[in-house]
Amino acid sequence: MDFQLMIDSIPQLLEGAWMTVKLVALALALGICLAIPLALARVSKNPFLWMPVYGFIFVFRGTPLLVQIFIVYYGLGQSEAVRESIFWPFFKEAYWCAIFTFTLNTSAYTAEILRGAIQAVPHGEVEAARALGMPRLLMLRRVVVPRAFRLALPAYGNEIILMLKGSALASTITLLDLTGVARVIVARTFAPYELFIMAAIMYLALTLLIVRALKYAEWRLSPHLRPPRHSK
Repeated sequence: MDFQLMIDSIPQLLEGAWMTVKLVALALALGICLAIPLALARVSKNPFLWMPVYGFIFVFRGTPLLVQIFIVYYGLGQSEAVRESIFWPFFKEAYWCAIFTFTLNTSAYTAEILRGAIQAVPHGEVEAARALGMPRLLMLRRVVVPRAFRLALPAYGNEIILMLKGSALASTITLLDLTGVARVIVARTFAPYELFIMAAIMYLALTLLIVRALKYAEWRLSPHLRPPRHSK
């Protein structure tokens, strides 16, 4: 075990970790923005709304993320229609292909998580909002979606961690994320054991930060679950 090599590799691995954080953060931010309307369409009784969304979710949950990223990066790049369109500057970059794929993938999973959470909102709260005369859009914005988000937070936390681990696949399309940097150093030093142990430690550190942030968010969003404070 070459401990000196492990220590010397830390600065480069930290640069890769920063790329990983940027990929995951941007994909999650775009994914949640897309997932909310998808979830609302998914719970609609109109088949013209929920059926296409169901198909979208089924495809992205039913195929491996690696296959999806290859289809976007290699498949779209081979299409003449894409090469001649205004989207080519976007799809010719590996970074944006990864963001696009990760966004669609996480939005499918998140939409299904939110769908379950929306359907789990207590019926009495919805009836109370209707009794107050709230229009449907206002009820969704003020009652249903905030309540559903609190219910979905534990499951969504798992999706964030899965997205972090799945982001390692970005290295397969030349991006120097944490795994990609580790692979480059391994090719130069022929020391896979030491480098991938360091990469695993950094992934664990990022996961720990996510878990702590989610616990704090749950604590902030669930004041009714906190133990009562006893005044002196």
